[in-house]
Amino acid sequence: MFRRLPAITAAALLAAALAACGGGEPAGSASAGSSGPVTVTMWTRAATQAQSQRLVDAYNKTHKNQVKLTVIPTDNYQPRIAAAAGAKQLPDIFAADVIFVPNYTSQGLFLDITDRIAKLPFKDALAPSHMRLGTYENRQYTLPHTLDLSVWFWNKDLYKKAGLDPEKGPTTLKEFAEQATTVQEKLGKDGKVHGTFFGGNCGGCYVFTFWPSVWAAGGDVMNEDGTQSLVDKPPMTDVFAIYRSLYEKGVTGPTTKEEQGPTWTGFFPKGEIGVMPMPSTTLGSMPADMKIGVAPIAGPDGGESTFVGGDSVGISATSQHPDEAWDFLSWSVSDEAQVEVMAKNKDVVARTDLADNKYSSADPRVVLINSLVAKGRTPYALKFGQTFNDPQGPWLRLAREAVFGDASKVASLNESVNQSLQQ
Repeated sequence: MFRRLPAITAAALLAAALAACGGGEPAGSASAGSSGPVTVTMWTRAATQAQSQRLVDAYNKTHKNQVKLTVIPTDNYQPRIAAAAGAKQLPDIFAADVIFVPNYTSQGLFLDITDRIAKLPFKDALAPSHMRLGTYENRQYTLPHTLDLSVWFWNKDLYKKAGLDPEKGPTTLKEFAEQATTVQEKLGKDGKVHGTFFGGNCGGCYVFTFWPSVWAAGGDVMNEDGTQSLVDKPPMTDVFAIYRSLYEKGVTGPTTKEEQGPTWTGFFPKGEIGVMPMPSTTLGSMPADMKIGVAPIAGPDGGESTFVGGDSVGISATSQHPDEAWDFLSWSVSDEAQVEVMAKNKDVVARTDLADNKYSSADPRVVLINSLVAKGRTPYALKFGQTFNDPQGPWLRLAREAVFGDASKVASLNESVNQSLQQ
């Protein structure tokens, strides 16, 4: 979500690769209709390697067919997919950052699995945001693979020292600002503790942490087909104003304005931040002795939402083993895989009906995070990467003016966002 190859480059590579597609039979790991055990190939990006590997290992231990996983560096993943598509050398299965799935479905890289999904008894419980982005022209092409949600973490020890109730985190963005300010005023004199922190020079960070406050307030950041930006009006401008005030009052960490993404989650685990938006997947890696509260991201006056990130997974359109590939995919969202593999390792489950399971029930924070899957959103836009994630894209310029610079420029800069979305 936070460091991606600019999608305009990836899209160009994909288009060129697809244009180069010629005749010939699709590649596969074995002949179709083989009577013996089949090995299906799978690619995933390094960012989701741990979860993918756990699922593959568990499947391989209990099934005759096997899955061979290849992990590709995240920054190289999109060009590798594009090159493989052009050469008709895609693996049988490949995962993709959910935000880019519409680019792949619209280019015909995934196999249509609508009828297979319809037979799953839990089809209506599959993570709705992932399923929406995996749907193209009313046909379904992917399943949820991994999920990462944005939530608010607060440090209970710092809250107690600052005179706040350590068991009561923020329920509105205004309360978030008030509590962060209190931590700063009470504990920030030595410069080691700060009220809050965010990635101020990272387009994906703004998307992941600010946009849920807009949704929680009942607003939108784009129109439904991702071609018109709404970030130049409330509630987005209200959210900007609150964070701008925190920065101007010195409540944010000193490197907030320069933070480009790679290290933005590193300060909270050190016990230096009172309250801040964080990826849900970092909960399990926090220091064992740190007392952490978790709350949904709220709008200025309430509500709750989250950015549902992570990966979706599908069968490549050129796979010679679609049945064997589907056996793994369907198993990966089964009760066994979701509870005994994902939930057991404190990963967010891909099904809303398993939010409260035997592992998550031991930690109310995990139950809360799982419950947000049904309430969160994953925005849809074919030009998402070049518009919102590219460091040279129009969104980052707009967000930085709104928070650190001349907020009166937001309206004119929004026109650049629209132009990018409509290219």
